[in-house]
Amino acid sequence: YMRRYLIFAFLFFHNYTYIYSKGRLGKELNGRPCLILHTEGAKTKKERKNVLVYLREGKEICIVASRGGSERNPGWYHNLKANPECTVQIGKKIYQASSREIFENERLEWWKKMDYLNRGGYSEYQKRTSRKIPVMILSIS
Repeated sequence: YMRRYLIFAFLFFHNYTYIYSKGRLGKELNGRPCLILHTEGAKTKKERKNVLVYLREGKEICIVASRGGSERNPGWYHNLKANPECTVQIGKKIYQASSREIFENERLEWWKKMDYLNRGGYSEYQKRTSRKIPVMILSIS
């Protein structure tokens, strides 16, 4: 329990640092690349910011709606489903993007890459939940 609390505190501090340094600090978390996803709240219409591990190939960026293996999808997933247009910040660079959820073979290909990047973390999260963890692609313009 204490370990989980410490991990949560560390992640909260990392996210705060990345967002409030405007991308100067916190581009990586434990050797994994991180981005700041700006979405519009599905219900509130307010801007929401989330720090997420990602993998980029060309103009496509993959993110996983794992929420640590929780039974519910993260808020940002619902925000993107309601409004696929978003802003992505990697370090100090800002991109406009359009999101889509991916399925079947395309999902499996990206899932394997993301799970490898996250050292098997996503497979562990999937074991904790009955929902199939969504995988999203952000296409940057």
